[in-house]
Amino acid sequence: MTEPESTPLEKLLNQISGRWTMYILWVLDTKGALRFGELKREVDGISTKVLTERLRMLEAIGIVDRDYKPTIPPQVTYNLNERGKELSKPLYHLCELASRWYD
Repeated sequence: MTEPESTPLEKLLNQISGRWTMYILWVLDTKGALRFGELKREVDGISTKVLTERLRMLEAIGIVDRDYKPTIPPQVTYNLNERGKELSKPLYHLCELASRWYD
């Protein structure tokens, strides 16, 4: 027997609800394009492995763009694309809610 197909909302929530994922999105939205090391410093406490996994996943699902410049040394930056920016409004609402509930 096959599993029932998930709803679009369930699919989106499964993709962005992993630990650190929404925080990474928030940092990229508020700070703009960042290099890996800059992003790691902004997301205090995240391991290099987990940040790499989250960025690859966000790139694969079309929310984050990875911009590679073949300079010496190579420069790679990550930023929200148009699809990722669509998440900004609901993300800000969640931030406001979190501030009211937990501050």
